[in-house]
Amino acid sequence: MATFMSTDGNRAEVPSSTITPVLVAELLAEGELMPVYVHVIDHPDARVLVDTGMTQLHPLVADMDPRLVPLSEQADFDLAGIDVVVNTHLHFDHCGGNHLFAGTPTYVQRRELDDARTLEDYTIHEWVEAPGVQYVPVDGELEVLPGVRLVPAPGHTPGSQVVVVETGGRPAVIGGDMAVFFGELDEPRDEGQRLVRALDPELVWLSHTHEPWRPSVGRRA
Repeated sequence: MATFMSTDGNRAEVPSSTITPVLVAELLAEGELMPVYVHVIDHPDARVLVDTGMTQLHPLVADMDPRLVPLSEQADFDLAGIDVVVNTHLHFDHCGGNHLFAGTPTYVQRRELDDARTLEDYTIHEWVEAPGVQYVPVDGELEVLPGVRLVPAPGHTPGSQVVVVETGGRPAVIGGDMAVFFGELDEPRDEGQRLVRALDPELVWLSHTHEPWRPSVGRRA
């Protein structure tokens, strides 16, 4: 069990969770292959999927030569076992599998959903509006399960959010594209990066790195 400070100032026990990265694609970026990961939170009360990756090719991103390993084609991934979906944001490589979870509550910041629906050249609109996707718009912070909360992290997009997971010590963070490279967390520059560093996380899982970022000795915020 993890211990955290509740909103009324008292200490509360919360169930511990585990986080598992799942590789779903590789994209060609500046001549190098960039991985695309989604993350599964196994919580005693539910199984949460953070971002959904991609499941198909699309002309708008053909220049990135996507190499796909969709969740729907991974033999050891149980689509029906996902109880909750969270989109850190709605760029194409984070929401392209949303249609696999039609009817499942899918949490996204309201600002992000509005931008994805109205701005041109923001994302692939038909992937956002896939039939049956059940968005739950969020305004600010929200605890979706005991010890698992959504926190706005503006920067990569104005409506980006991260998932903060209590693990028994310092928290773990699933950051999406809040940072793409470790250097952006070593020396945070935007609001979302500074916010995550202020949480003093033990580690931060990012969408486009194979390993989590960990604070260097002497550089903790």
